[in-house]
Amino acid sequence: MEENKNSNAENNETKKDENLIQKNQTTSETENHDEYLELSMEELLKAEENLAEKLYNGELVYVKVVDVRSDYVYVDIGEKNEALIPVSDFSDFKLPNPGTKIIAVLERKGNIEKPTILSYRKAKEKVTLKMIKEKFEKKERVKGKITEHVKGGYIININGVKAFMPLSLSELGGASKHYLPINAKIKFYITSFEPHNKKIIVSRRAVLEEDEKARREKILSEIKEGENVRAVVSKVIDKGMFIRFQGIEGFVNLEDIDWKNPKEELSKYKRGQRIKAKILSIDREKQKIIFGIKQTKPNPIDILKKKFPFRTIVKGKIVEVGENYAKAHITDDIYGIISEDDYGYDGVPEKDSIIDAIVLGVNNNTYELKLSIKRYEQIENRKTIEHYSKQIPKITLGQLLKDTTKET
Repeated sequence: MEENKNSNAENNETKKDENLIQKNQTTSETENHDEYLELSMEELLKAEENLAEKLYNGELVYVKVVDVRSDYVYVDIGEKNEALIPVSDFSDFKLPNPGTKIIAVLERKGNIEKPTILSYRKAKEKVTLKMIKEKFEKKERVKGKITEHVKGGYIININGVKAFMPLSLSELGGASKHYLPINAKIKFYITSFEPHNKKIIVSRRAVLEEDEKARREKILSEIKEGENVRAVVSKVIDKGMFIRFQGIEGFVNLEDIDWKNPKEELSKYKRGQRIKAKILSIDREKQKIIFGIKQTKPNPIDILKKKFPFRTIVKGKIVEVGENYAKAHITDDIYGIISEDDYGYDGVPEKDSIIDAIVLGVNNNTYELKLSIKRYEQIENRKTIEHYSKQIPKITLGQLLKDTTKET
């Protein structure tokens, strides 16, 4: 009976251990494993020669897993008795399977009564700290996992080594609260490393800034001046407005908002509004772009010149009479200006009177037609003279001679 009880107890313990291994293996599938660690171990550890000598000298060694139980992992160290590694050492790592080799370091030397205790966690920590030191010196990126939200930042797990990431170094432009979830895998640079007290500060922001700079450089290398693009208004100020194009902030100067009424048009734009803009200039070194909005529309000067070419005759109503000019409304929002030198024979035109004038050109600053009543009247007079000249019969030489003969 006693033997059966012991046998059942052993079977239950074995089943319990097997369940624990299976549970840990399933859980480990979602664990974060950094390939840098494996590379570092291979660089650090060579062939397993003089395992006992290395082990008792405090060096890192590879040991073969013999058995995995609920409390300890049993490993072969080349002696009669196996050494033990606490299962708790694998809380953040994948629990090994029997037959595999793992890295370890001496924790406590054993004797006849007590087994030798090794540490997997400390061995991993040594390798990781060496890797961190190399990455810090070479200014290379590192991978890690967020394990905790703390006041002012995050605790990051780098293969079992804890690091701190301040909120200010977690996002582009910094952050005032936690945005990244627990267990999120991130890339970062190590900004501060003090190996004596294992104080490590990391920055995800530095990675984001570097990636953003590369992304901008790619965009800036592909776009050209004169291209029309879609952008979003980010801020409106008195001197113009800031707009964003594919994450790159540019500026539209006030004079490039509208051809006629830039201030009035500027007041109509709102933050977040999608607009069409033309790239006027690109500063690839400073990663800045100057945009224009009016340049995406036809220039009213060109439209006026096309619609009212030189010497076009127009009819208008005098709406304003100044000291040395008169202003006439032609059609819609088109007006013309008549200088006193171009008044007609009747002098200053009266307000509300209808006048005929000829187009001399367009004022590029006011978008008004330059008109002349005098030139119009001169042309009309010339036409009248030509008309009557055609009606007067031409006198021939014969008629002149005949008239002369009659007189004699």
